[in-house]
Amino acid sequence: MILIGQFDSSFVRRVGIALKLYGLSFEHRPWSVFSDKEKIRPLNPLMRVPVLVLDDEDVLVDSHLILAHLESLAPAGRSLYPASEPDRHRAFKVAGLATGIADKGVSLFYEQVLHEEVSPLWVERCRAQIAGALSMLEEDRAERQTTYWFGEGIGHADIAVACAIRHTTEALPDVLTMQDYPALRAHCERLEALAVFKEISQPFIPPA
Repeated sequence: MILIGQFDSSFVRRVGIALKLYGLSFEHRPWSVFSDKEKIRPLNPLMRVPVLVLDDEDVLVDSHLILAHLESLAPAGRSLYPASEPDRHRAFKVAGLATGIADKGVSLFYEQVLHEEVSPLWVERCRAQIAGALSMLEEDRAERQTTYWFGEGIGHADIAVACAIRHTTEALPDVLTMQDYPALRAHCERLEALAVFKEISQPFIPPA
């Protein structure tokens, strides 16, 4: 398999970390959706990443669908979602909130950096959405005493939160102040110290 996209994207990084944790081999091509758009276009006309080229040369282009496919390939005992309810759907909820933070962070960054006229209404809406999701995640994580969100094994909820917060704090340091979220800060520090997070990592590079 070939994973396309830079690891400063939380969406690409999630997939890269999952591939490693599943024990699935892959080649990484750190193409930018800006400077390498003509390489990406034939694979994904939306010119978005991640893009995953499968072994049969078919292509998946959405991080949620890519992760669902990888989960189906996971060897026995290496699933990254809780096996039983209600933790399984609760993990989906945590991952969904984290993904939403990342998505709103990207939208806010583009609004502030790529537009000549910034919409104050849109900026405030994105900020409020990010803050609301962070507060909900902080409350949930603070209530749990386990090493990871749903026990003693790492899962997609953990990965999604850490990747989203890393990207958002680097891209928008004036928006996300982690001292306001001590449980999330401790969670992210624990994950970022893991070897796989250090390997699948890239400082944020603003689009040129």
